[in-house]
Amino acid sequence: MRTLCASTLIGEFFVIGFAGLVAMKSDDLTAATVWTVCGIGMLLSVLLCGMLGRPGGVALGWALQIALVVSGFFVPVMYFLGVAFAALWWASVHYGRKIDEAKARWAAMETEADAAPAAG
Repeated sequence: MRTLCASTLIGEFFVIGFAGLVAMKSDDLTAATVWTVCGIGMLLSVLLCGMLGRPGGVALGWALQIALVVSGFFVPVMYFLGVAFAALWWASVHYGRKIDEAKARWAAMETEADAAPAAG
């Protein structure tokens, strides 16, 4: 799960950066607003990659996704990105856990297979 979630966060980092460049073209937003919102989102995405293996890492990922949706009040394009990222985060957590379970089953079967000839 950790690899899939970290990949999602790195993808978010780049998409948020590109969204910031697009949002800067808006006459309604200042560069400071755009880069404050996008910069914080980008920074948190990268920092969270290192925290995924710790207790509460996935919960912090959810907090980041909610914060990205809420940041849409300041930079409207971030609302749509936040919703898309939240869906992607759910998929990463859900399918990442399934991948981890499959890896654990394979490791257990390999361990049993390695132990069987030694017992005979």
